Amino acid sequence: MLLGCHLSIGKGFTGALVAAVNLGINALQIFSHNASSWRMKEITSETAASFRQHFSESPVEYVVIHTMYLLNLASPDEALFERSIASLEEEIRRAGLLGIDQIVTHLGAHKGSGIDAGISRITTALDRVLSSDSVRRYPHVHVLLEDTAGAGTTMGTTFSELGAIIDGLSDASHIGICFDTCHAFAAGYELRTPDGLAETLEEFDREIGLDRLCLIHLNDSKFPLGSRRDRHNHIGAGEIGEEAFSLIVNHPALRDLPFILETPKEIDGNPDADKINLAQVRSLRHE
Repeated sequence: MLLGCHLSIGKGFTGALVAAVNLGINALQIFSHNASSWRMKEITSETAASFRQHFSESPVEYVVIHTMYLLNLASPDEALFERSIASLEEEIRRAGLLGIDQIVTHLGAHKGSGIDAGISRITTALDRVLSSDSVRRYPHVHVLLEDTAGAGTTMGTTFSELGAIIDGLSDASHIGICFDTCHAFAAGYELRTPDGLAETLEEFDREIGLDRLCLIHLNDSKFPLGSRRDRHNHIGAGEIGEEAFSLIVNHPALRDLPFILETPKEIDGNPDADKINLAQVRSLRHE
């Protein structure tokens, strides 16, 4: 089972790998820089080489970079739109330097211009990114589009939106999907029963194609089905619940994918929340 969580790079990229090994996980998600800042400190060749070596020698099998929170590929604001494109290209370059094969990104919000306009902006942005020097230099790096909870005017809330974006691309060979359980549940997709999960995955396959599903963000939800509120909770402690996560991690279409936890880092003041959530997921898995 490929299972891990999002860990800090506060002690460097290699430090995140060390923390992953200490947690006993074989999958890892990181930011490549401060996710709340446009500024990206250059990754030196020495840093990149050290990370690649430690990665190849560690029990960690899968690493993914999550892009910064500031990107808005759907923005009607030209300056923000251009900055988002340039930053996404840079995130791909940074992944390539580190020997990481996937990055996951939010799509942004249309800010009142409408869903159709948002889809058009995103496809334009991705077409430019996917034909950039970064992708030509690092063709192994794939971009995973993440579904969203649907707050405000955020894009990618429905599978049909994500499918329309992919269908509109000139070349979608470098595009995959990251499915966030909290986001999907908040957007109205039922995950808590076998029939509900089956219907959700059938719609995903119809609108996008299950062959594009590359990563699961495994998060419970603090708010009910269809709430459109993106608030993650500990595994089994929220509105999605333990039974649903058992269904998800054992489903034939999902069980071999990487599962990354983005759950809160403390439980009632206990800083070992990652260990507790990871153990909870493992207890639900049928080998």
